[in-house]
Amino acid sequence: MKTPKARNKYCPTCKKHTEHKVTNVKGKTPFTAHPLAAGNKNLRAKWRGRLGFGNNGKYSKPALSKSKMFGKKTSKKTDFRFECGSCKKMHTQDMGLRARKVEFV
Repeated sequence: MKTPKARNKYCPTCKKHTEHKVTNVKGKTPFTAHPLAAGNKNLRAKWRGRLGFGNNGKYSKPALSKSKMFGKKTSKKTDFRFECGSCKKMHTQDMGLRARKVEFV
C-alpha cells in the first residue's frame, strides 16, 4: 500500500485543517500495552497454572492446530499517527486498514 508522507487533515488541537506528517507505528500486544489493567491481571492469574477439569481456560480446549482458523494472517493492520505541522501534536486515525506492506511516497 502506497501512501503519502504528508496529508492535509483536521487537527483537533488547532481546530483547523493543517498539513500532517504520517508515520506507521508498530502495534503493541495486549499485555505490553496496559500490563497493570484489571483485565490483564485476571488473565495472568488464570494462566498462572491452575489445572483442572471443565471450563478452566486453556487447559480444557483442544490444540490450536486442530482449529480451522489456524495460522498467521498474511497482512497486518496499519496504525497511522498524524503529527500536526503547526502545533506538533500527534493523533491517530479512526480505523486501521489491512496491508501487507506500507510504503510512504
